[in-house]
Amino acid sequence: MNNQPTDSVTSDKSETIPDKMDDQLIFADESERLSAQVYSRANWKILIVDDEPEVHSITKMVLRDYSFLNRGIDFLSAFSAEGAKILLKDEPDAAIIILDVVMETDDAGLKLVKYIREDLKNRIIRIIMRTGQPGKAPENDIITNYDINDYKAKTELTSQKLFTTVTTALRSYNDLQTIEKNRRGLELILNSSAQLFRYQSLKTFAAGVLTQLLAILRLNDDAMYMRGSVFAAACGKEELSILAATGQYEDFIQKPIHTVLPPNAHKYIEIVMKEKSDLFIDDCYIGYSISQSGTHNLLYLTGCENLTEMEKNLVRIFASNVSIAFDNIYLARDVVKTQKEVIYTLGEVVETRSKETANHVQRVAQMSKLLALKSGLGEKIADIVKMAAPMHDIGKIGMPDSIMSKAESLTFEEFEIIKTHPVIGYEILKKSDREIMQAAAIIAHEHHERWDGKGYPRGLKGEETHIYGRITAIADVFDALTHKRIYKPAWSHEEAASYIKTQEGKHFDPVLADLFAKNLNEFVEINQAYADGGNEDNDE
Repeated sequence: MNNQPTDSVTSDKSETIPDKMDDQLIFADESERLSAQVYSRANWKILIVDDEPEVHSITKMVLRDYSFLNRGIDFLSAFSAEGAKILLKDEPDAAIIILDVVMETDDAGLKLVKYIREDLKNRIIRIIMRTGQPGKAPENDIITNYDINDYKAKTELTSQKLFTTVTTALRSYNDLQTIEKNRRGLELILNSSAQLFRYQSLKTFAAGVLTQLLAILRLNDDAMYMRGSVFAAACGKEELSILAATGQYEDFIQKPIHTVLPPNAHKYIEIVMKEKSDLFIDDCYIGYSISQSGTHNLLYLTGCENLTEMEKNLVRIFASNVSIAFDNIYLARDVVKTQKEVIYTLGEVVETRSKETANHVQRVAQMSKLLALKSGLGEKIADIVKMAAPMHDIGKIGMPDSIMSKAESLTFEEFEIIKTHPVIGYEILKKSDREIMQAAAIIAHEHHERWDGKGYPRGLKGEETHIYGRITAIADVFDALTHKRIYKPAWSHEEAASYIKTQEGKHFDPVLADLFAKNLNEFVEINQAYADGGNEDNDE
């Protein structure tokens, strides 16, 4: 142990040094404990690691009024290398460690340096080695072999030199921290951009933009702007409305922005829309982009008064990537919308040939999605089922008109012909590598299979039939039963539901049939909402 009295700092002799009794009361058997500190997150953290209590007291006394870049100091104390290891795990953002070499062992401080750099991978903290026994730790050897930033003998570290050493170290730490934040920010932008490009829904995408933006700005935990609010808005031919929001705007999603923002914000947005560029003004940032389809997109962030230039640049880079992602979302929406139009049109053509109403495919699509959600398939898969389900009877396009328009019961031979339509539909759709069309091929092929294996065209049993086919089978039968056909009158909802219940484990998947029964009211609502001659599908 290093028990020499220290004269390393002598600017204030009035500092009270703990006497031996106090030493015993405070520090006896506590070499691994850390001193309790109350500190502000805005201050620099300096960790003092020394087995002499006087060194801690005098260092704190000399630097008690110290300030750098308008930030003071919070002191953290450990009285051994092992104690410092514990503290560094809890306080990874310490800026400086003033470290003794000789403590519980002659090389305890040196081992701690290796631990910080190699185990904790902390390359930013500035390490000032301070020793009262330089003979045991020669300066040249230490500087050469250990990643430290300064080396001082306790006898030479006067009050002025301590001030200079700490200032130099903090300036270096601040520069390295800025570089690291920039690196992390750019890394987050790259990662978040990749994430954003995977979003399919415009609303989900907008919410993802806000999440990623806040993650980037949290690079600075002290920043007041984290108390701000942010929203994403878009408009085509209609007025700007909020797509997603946090903070004070989160209760105004889908609301026009003119009903939400203060007058000065409207003025700023008009400037941005007119000049078609982003803007930092007062405490706000307004990012702007326009998609190839002519849709205007805004990213509005408040509480920006404390953003540094680096952070502003990160926001601008992120906003630029967001505008590209917006374009991709709109393009993907157009592709999906086109696919949906083709699918619904073909489905409606088939239903018209069979003298059924065009809204049959709408109802089957909506009910299939609902049942998919109830079965736990998730929103994305449920949407695929919804978009593919209208193609369930596409194979009927190959059926003779004489059979499709026949009002009487079909003969055995005619029914055998009808039973080929799932295969025809599958052959039409299977060539596409599009996810929706692949799902449609499965549904067309398997929606007439039965749970008991008595269905057609392949006699699949139980879960041999894809869940897409098992879901659509229930939706198709329920809708067919509850609507008039040329060969039968319409059943009531209760009669149709009762039939499906009796067919659990026979015609239908018993789990799906049970879910249908338990949520019957929701399926009836769809049936009524898309009544013949009624609503079109306006979902995004």
